[in-house]
Amino acid sequence: MALILSIETATKICSIALGRDGKTIDFTDILEDEYSHSEKLNISILSLLKKNNLSFDEIDAVAISSGPGSYTGLRIGTSSAKGFCYGRDIPLIGVNTLEALCHLAPIDSGVKIPLIDARRMEVFGSVFSENNKRAKVDFNEVVTENSFSDIEGEKYLFGNGASKLKEILKQDNSIHFIDNIFCSARGMVQIAEEKYNLKEFEDVAYFEPNYGKEFYTVPSKK
Repeated sequence: MALILSIETATKICSIALGRDGKTIDFTDILEDEYSHSEKLNISILSLLKKNNLSFDEIDAVAISSGPGSYTGLRIGTSSAKGFCYGRDIPLIGVNTLEALCHLAPIDSGVKIPLIDARRMEVFGSVFSENNKRAKVDFNEVVTENSFSDIEGEKYLFGNGASKLKEILKQDNSIHFIDNIFCSARGMVQIAEEKYNLKEFEDVAYFEPNYGKEFYTVPSKK
């Protein structure tokens, strides 16, 4: 049974989890107002391993949240994951952020729509069935009152991009919002195990996360 370290940094949450046989052994979620990944990620990994009497030598693979999401967060998480894989000569596993988010939503019927904030009224999202089967490719779009109207059935929206849409989508009675579901490495554990068993590994040298859209900076006012 493989011991897999999962790293989730696609949002402001800095999250890690240890998984074995598709089950979570332990995890750490750090949520702060600003991105603290560069300061907290590696220290948190060492602390979690020590807490569970484990060492880096026992890790069989590293899973990284591959986006879409924050350029800053994904870049930091990917750099750490690649470093661990290079240093230990172990596989790197990419896990789609929206798919992992779905694994944290306990919905028995209807359509799952995980959403990640992409600033203003724009979101990164996708559509899954209740058993986490993908029904639509990932998208990023500016939400309007008609968004998701082409999707049949009861629709459940969650993630850090969902809450800001409550007012604009309130006229659609088929849309339901689920609070307190956020990106966490816990959602990656089962997917990472399945990919490990199928040997679906990334090329450590060339892997790049999906940022969802091009990175941009605010022009200087000087």
